[in-house]
Amino acid sequence: MVVSLFVGIYVARYLGPERFGLLSYSLSFVWLFSALLDLGNREIIVRELLKHPEQRDLILGSAISLRLGGAVLLGSGVAVGLHFVENDQQTLFMIGIIAVGIMFQSWDLVEYYFQSQVQSKYTVWAQTIQLIVASLIKLALIIWEASLVWFAVVFLIEYVILAVLYLFMYSWRIGWFPIRSCNLKYSQQLLKNSLPLLFTGMATVIYMKIDQIMLKELVGTESVGIYAAAVKLCEAWYPLPVLVAGSLYPAILGAKTTNPELYHSHLQKLYSLLVWTAIALAIPTTLLSDWVISILYGDEFIKSVVILKIYIWASVFVFISVANHKWLVIENYKKYILLTTLLGMGINIVCNIILIPLYGASGAAVATLISYGIGSYGSLLLFPKLRVGFWFATKSFNPFLHFTFTEHHE
Repeated sequence: MVVSLFVGIYVARYLGPERFGLLSYSLSFVWLFSALLDLGNREIIVRELLKHPEQRDLILGSAISLRLGGAVLLGSGVAVGLHFVENDQQTLFMIGIIAVGIMFQSWDLVEYYFQSQVQSKYTVWAQTIQLIVASLIKLALIIWEASLVWFAVVFLIEYVILAVLYLFMYSWRIGWFPIRSCNLKYSQQLLKNSLPLLFTGMATVIYMKIDQIMLKELVGTESVGIYAAAVKLCEAWYPLPVLVAGSLYPAILGAKTTNPELYHSHLQKLYSLLVWTAIALAIPTTLLSDWVISILYGDEFIKSVVILKIYIWASVFVFISVANHKWLVIENYKKYILLTTLLGMGINIVCNIILIPLYGASGAAVATLISYGIGSYGSLLLFPKLRVGFWFATKSFNPFLHFTFTEHHE
């Protein structure tokens, strides 16, 4: 992750705000439609593999048929979306290349299988090899002073390499991937069960990527580059709350049925730990942002300083949203994940429409902060069942709560 971050920064520094903005815009445009590829069925496939390991071939064969259909939907969505924006031939070409690359993510099903078998080391090996090869290619392109299009081609190469490595790992450990084991009825069942998660996934990617699309359309590609440089630094921390919440999840889940008081105590500590981790990251980032941008990106990106100072505080609400997600899943309030995400997405779009013409990239950062705050925190007040979560989040700002997690024993 660290290698990927610094290589990405080196690429941005080489390309400069204008070209880096065009690359970031192309990636964001394709990602708007990425939820159509997996159709929201990741968690369902892992669950099915855990519950019915003897039906492995049926599950994977049916799932890959859905993925191939999802690839067609993704390509169609991108093609339709391009009719609503104006782009030159180079941008259209890059968007097409990236879209084809993302289609190769269909083979992430191999990762799901190894995850269900607690054998993630094989997919980690594949991802590590892919990261090393892709990083070396990007560095070579910089040394050779390659044109912008080649950096889009690297994304295609990355996804192809990972797909090939996944299939190799599967054939090495298990055998040929069961692509012919598709069952139409089972595929339809998977799709039906996935629809709520599909809508949530679509809302989430729009929520996260629409700002860069709107920036390009309302201001220009240079502003996208300035904005994306700051966002890249902030989003580098986003895997952290997922890892923390995942490690504490068993203790919280175990207390749910045995000791309600301990369950609520564990939840409160999770919220507090995540909030103060985010604050601990946001304060030094705010104070050192001038130095960070200057050292990492250079003077061309100096306007990213203001963006970074604003955007880093959205991480507080991103971390809260991770705790919310765990709590809502445990309580089987999954529909509220979609509702709060849709609310945040809508507010994000409205705020961007108002603030971007007035303040440019800084306006987009403020729009993100406002919408994340309402979507992950304020929205909990709107639904009676979620007000408990609102108070968990509110109390988490109390610095005197302790963060010790212990297993409960009868």
